Amino acid sequence: MTIAAEINALRQMSTPELKAKYREVFSEEPRSNNRDFLWKRIAWRIQELAFGGLSERAKARAKELANIADIRIRAPRGAFDNLPCPLAPTRVKEKRLPMPGTVLVRKYKGQRVEVEVLEKGFAYAGRTYRSLSAVARAVTGSHWNGRLFFGLSGKK
Repeated sequence: MTIAAEINALRQMSTPELKAKYREVFSEEPRSNNRDFLWKRIAWRIQELAFGGLSERAKARAKELANIADIRIRAPRGAFDNLPCPLAPTRVKEKRLPMPGTVLVRKYKGQRVEVEVLEKGFAYAGRTYRSLSAVARAVTGSHWNGRLFFGLSGKK
C-alpha cells in the first residue's frame, strides 16, 4: 500500500480504529478522542517514518524559536499610538464629557472638589487621572461612576 493510500484509508476509520493505529505508530496511548486530530497526527507520523523527520538543524532552530522567555504577551503601552493602522486600538473622545479646560466642581463631605478636564484625562490635586471614575475613587475611597459622581449623567 502506498503512503497516499494509507493516509486516505485513515480518513475512513472510526475513532476507536484511529486510536488503535495511533498506538501502533507512536507506541503510546493517545490523549485525544478528536477524530480529525488523530488522523492528521497519524498521517504526519506515517510520512515521518517513510521519509525521515526533521534535520538536526531544523530541530535546533525550532527549539530556539520555541524559547518563550523572550516573547511578549502584550504589546508595550502606547505602541500603537502614532500608527495610522486600522487594527490599532483607538480611543474615541467621550461625547458626554465637557470640553478640555472645563473645571468640574462638587462638594463632598464638606470639601470642595475641583477637577479640570484635560485633553487626555483629568487633573485633580496635582495628579492626572485617566477617568472621572478614578478621580471619584481618589476622592471617596470607593468605586463610583465618575459621571454620576460629578453630576454629568443627566439624572437628578
